[in-house]
Amino acid sequence: MGNKQNRQIVLKQRPTGSAKLEDFQIIKNEIPSVKDGEILFQNIMISVEPYQRNLMGNGSSELDSLDIGETMQGPTVAKIIVSKNNDFKVGDYVQTWSGWQDYGVSNGSDIRLLDPKAAPLSTALGPLGLNGFAAWYGMTKLHDFKPNGTLVVTGAAGSVGSLAAQLGKLRGYRVVGVAGGKDKVNLLREDLGLDAAIDYKATDLEDQVRKALPDGIDSFYENVGGPIFPILMEYFNKDAKMTISGTIADYSNTELPKGTNYLPRLITIIHYRFLNIKAFATPFVMDSMDEFLQEVTPLIQDGKIKYSEEFVDGFDKLPETFLSLFDGSHSGKKLIVMAQND
Repeated sequence: MGNKQNRQIVLKQRPTGSAKLEDFQIIKNEIPSVKDGEILFQNIMISVEPYQRNLMGNGSSELDSLDIGETMQGPTVAKIIVSKNNDFKVGDYVQTWSGWQDYGVSNGSDIRLLDPKAAPLSTALGPLGLNGFAAWYGMTKLHDFKPNGTLVVTGAAGSVGSLAAQLGKLRGYRVVGVAGGKDKVNLLREDLGLDAAIDYKATDLEDQVRKALPDGIDSFYENVGGPIFPILMEYFNKDAKMTISGTIADYSNTELPKGTNYLPRLITIIHYRFLNIKAFATPFVMDSMDEFLQEVTPLIQDGKIKYSEEFVDGFDKLPETFLSLFDGSHSGKKLIVMAQND
């Protein structure tokens, strides 16, 4: 084994507003023991996810919060180092939900065996993991989006939005992506081949929206929330359909934002344009995971879906890497790579 102890990053205190480094603490415990029917694995990659802010409490989410002192939860890729389970052998790679720690134990019911020859291991935490699943589920299971219509995807340069946008292109929609900054907008147009892109940080935002949506919005995939939605909602066509996958701009809010109350206007739009809004949260729909993998794995293998990854070395970089998800500086998927000989 590498580490003689199990390092864990735990929730030290609940955030006040945005999460901060002092909300986390690194502790060390003994490596878990292995019983008959169990495996011991060592994490080699750990994913940072925006929804983990919801788990910290003092935010807008209604999901159950972690207890103070509890290990931060989330998906990882790991290597089995001890096996007392006949379904797994030492050296197998698995996707786990063990969170921010070096080691974990499982009876096999909550892990997914990975084939490194089928796709890079890292994809199990991105396009073939929770992010890809969220994009696919929101694009597939809630609505029959209008063929050939205009699909708008917010957070379109991120790991969820970029896959949702590409699925839209593959399914024949006119896709408009929303992202922050010229570099991300160029990525949407040039690398992902979207039909139009909107820079929500630009001073001419409303002019960009008007030019990008000459025929309005038929389908909407929401990842962000925040102040751009009231601008976009005016472009909903009759019978438009909206999927809510996330509202990252609001995760740290405990009160309603100050300013104009757009709810009456939204209710009017829903009423007179027959807007159909549905939402989901991935923990409650994971029974569709196999169906997702059957459709999307060949698309990844054939290069029909592009994805971006940024690898960050070192367990101790987990908190600061997680915080970077909320400052608008990143695109694609961020992964922590663990040193195996610490």
